[in-house]
Amino acid sequence: MHHLTYEAFIARAAADPAVVGLVLKGSHAHEGMVTPHSDRDLYVLLADDAETDTETDLAALDGYRSAELDLLVTTLGAFRAIGGQERYALSRARVVLDRLDGEIAEIVAAKGRLGEDEAFREGAGWLDAYANSLYRSLKNARDGHLLAARLDAGDSVGFLLGLLFVLDRRPRPFNKYLEWELERFPLPGWDTRELLDALGRIAGTGDVAAQRRLFARVEAVAREAGHGATLDAWGEDLALMRGGGR
Repeated sequence: MHHLTYEAFIARAAADPAVVGLVLKGSHAHEGMVTPHSDRDLYVLLADDAETDTETDLAALDGYRSAELDLLVTTLGAFRAIGGQERYALSRARVVLDRLDGEIAEIVAAKGRLGEDEAFREGAGWLDAYANSLYRSLKNARDGHLLAARLDAGDSVGFLLGLLFVLDRRPRPFNKYLEWELERFPLPGWDTRELLDALGRIAGTGDVAAQRRLFARVEAVAREAGHGATLDAWGEDLALMRGGGR
C-alpha cells in the first residue's frame, strides 16, 4: 500500500460519494496538544448503504497506519453506536466533512453528554470501584504493605476520575488530555488545580491523609447525587475510609 498523506487522503475521500463524513480525533483535535510525533487519527464514515467499486473501496483502508495518518473506516450506523472509552475521543473531535447537513456534528456532540439514567448506572459502578481500591490502599498502608498501598491508591485515582466525570454526565478523558480538559471545562464544584494536585500526590505516594481528605469530599458529593446506597453497602469498612475504625 502506498504512503498516504493527510491532505491527499482528505481530497480522495471528499471526492467519493460513499463518504458522508470525516471526523478528526486525537491531538490534532485538541488545541495546543500537537507534538512533532502526533499523527492524525481520522474516522471515515461511509453511508450505511454505500456501494463502491472494490478497487477503490475505502473500507479496505480501515486500520491503515503510518507516522502521519491513522484511518478508521466505518459506517454511519456503527459510528453512531460507538461508546466506551472512545466516547471521550469523539466528544472533542473535529468534524472535517459533514455531508448530512449537520447530522454528523450532532452525533459527535452527543458523545460528550451521557443520559441521566446511563450516568447514574455508571456512577454507581465507578464509585464502588473507587471505594474498593481506596479501602485496599488504606488497609495495606495500615498493615505495612507500602508498595501495595501505593499501587491501590493509583488504581483508585482512575476510578475516581471516572466517577467525577460521570457525575457531570461526561465521559472520562484519557490521562493525556486530563489537564487539557479540566483547564477548559472544569468539573462543577471542584477547583481544578487543587484536584489535580491531590490526585497527583495520591497516585505518586499513596498519602493516607490525602486519600481520606479527598474521600470526605467525594462521599458528600456522591450522596448528594443519590449514591448513598452504594456507599452504605460498605458498612463498617467506611470507618477506615473516613479515618477511624478497623
